[in-house]
Order: sequence, then structure tokens, then C-alpha cells
Amino acid sequence: MSWNGLCPIRPEGHAVNERFADLGAPRRIWAVACINGDIDRLAALHDHLARRFGLRDRIVYLGNYLGAHAGANAEVIDELLAFRAAILAKPGIEASDIVYLRGPAEEAWQRLLRLQFAPVPAQALDKLLAAGVESWLRLYGVSLNDTRSMARAGSMAITRWTNQLRGLQRMMPGHEALVCGMRRTAFSRPSSEPPYKKVLFVPAGFDPLRTLDDQGDGLWWPTTAFAAGGMAQETYVRVVRGFDAANGGLNLENSATTLDAGCGRGGALVCGGFTPNGQLADLVTVGGASALDGTPFAPAEDEDFTTLGEPDSAGAALPPEYRFAATA
Repeated sequence: MSWNGLCPIRPEGHAVNERFADLGAPRRIWAVACINGDIDRLAALHDHLARRFGLRDRIVYLGNYLGAHAGANAEVIDELLAFRAAILAKPGIEASDIVYLRGPAEEAWQRLLRLQFAPVPAQALDKLLAAGVESWLRLYGVSLNDTRSMARAGSMAITRWTNQLRGLQRMMPGHEALVCGMRRTAFSRPSSEPPYKKVLFVPAGFDPLRTLDDQGDGLWWPTTAFAAGGMAQETYVRVVRGFDAANGGLNLENSATTLDAGCGRGGALVCGGFTPNGQLADLVTVGGASALDGTPFAPAEDEDFTTLGEPDSAGAALPPEYRFAATA
């Protein structure tokens, strides 16, 4: 991969947008729903995907990686970084094949780091806490009470405090690069077969009456029903989100797909495998520690795999390259 400043360039010459990730024309796109700090389910899913991820595949994490009341948030970040290293060790895999979106909690964290610019910092903090920023504060050992007190201080004091937060993030290996590399959305290029439209991946919401550039806060805190009608129908064959604040469960039946099954809140972690024309060809659910269930969905023609086979047994060994990366 070559580089244009700090922006990686795909071999075919298309730059990765700083806001939106262009997935190109992959064979399969693996979309991982919100994790919410559930390290056991994430590790089990990675164990499975490490054996299946291949050339021309992409993986898109849809955000909300940490949990406000989870006890393994640091381990979740370590797991994400270790799995990325393992996948990149495979021949032919590019860094741009792995995409992380900013979920509501990650967007709230980014805004907390700029809290000094909020018109009323204390009110802004309340909104960020409602969006899940507490999980990131807990990750770096920052007291919630101290945070509330700081939000009532002057702008200079808040600036010094947010700089300290950035320093805490920078001290953790890989954290700053991971957070700074997160995108708002990801999309594939129009497929080479009908309906010749893109597949769009978003964190939590999408307004079908607005263009992608005009979505604004609706990507994280939607004010309209999640749908793929209106102008979106002309561009996207399917819109996939990873988090539903209403906790309404899986919705796989139409072009507006929700993969949030309540992971971190007692539900399963879900990963969907999508073809370039928007077909949901694979569905992987992790309902407990190392417990996998797989369902093939309308297998695409001429694919070299369409089923998940037998679920992995509990405690199955990691692939050698993944085990090495996880312990390095």
C-alpha cells in the first residue's frame, strides 16, 4: 500500500476518505455489530473469522466497542488490535481491508476531548454521558465525579483536563491510532451485477431523505426511523447499522438491516457476511463465551463458501498467527 500524506491509497488508486471508508469491490464484507465490552463474545467471533477471512474480504466494525459497566474494556481494545495484526499477517491483506466506525460512544469520546468549545460544557457532558462516553472514561481510569466537576470549571481548566485525557489515550499502545482511524460510515462500490448499487454501513442511524454528507448527528443519534427509502433507494441496495438505542433486536428482513442483538446487554454478538450486491450470505451469532451459531442466508452463486459448518467447540485453539499476535 502506498501513502498520500497520512491517507492510505488502495492499489487501484482510490484514497481512503477521512470521514467515509471506501471498501472497493470486495468478495465478502463482514460487518460486526456493537460489542459493548463483551470480550468473551468478541474473542469467540474473532476465533471464527480468523479462519474464514480471505483475499478481497473486508471487515467493518460498526462501533460501540466498550461497555459503561463492563469490566474488560481494556481487553476489548487489546483484542481488536491483536486480531488486526493477525489478519494483516495473512498474505495479500491490506490495512484498508479492516475498518472501524465511530459508534455513538466513540463520537461522544471525540466530543469530550473538545469539551472546552461547548457553549455550556456541563449540559454537553450530560448528553455525552447519555451517549455512552462513561465507558471511555472508565477505560482510562477517570472518575465520573471528577469529570462532572471539571465540566463546571472554566475553559482554560477544561482545556488542560482534555489534554490530560489525550495524554492518557496516547500512553496506551495502539489506542490513539485506532481512535483517530475510525470513520463515520463505510460503503462498497456499485456492484457489477443488478441492482448496481452500493452497500452502506452506519453506526446507529440513517436519514433516507438526506445525502451521506448531510447526515450529521443522525448517524449516531437518529431522529427519524431507520429506513432505506427515499433518495437512498437510488444509491444503496442495503443500509446496515450496528447499534439500536431502542434495543429492538435483529432486523434482517428488508434493505434497512439492524445487526444489534443486544451484545453487552445479555444478547448475542452478531456478524453479517454481505456480498457486493447486498445479499446477506452469512450470519454468525455468538450467544455466549466461545459458543458459535451460524446460518447461511440466500447463498450467492459462484461463491466458494456458503455455510459455516459445525460450530466451534468451547475453548477451541486460536489459529497460530492469531495466538502469536494476541500474546506478543
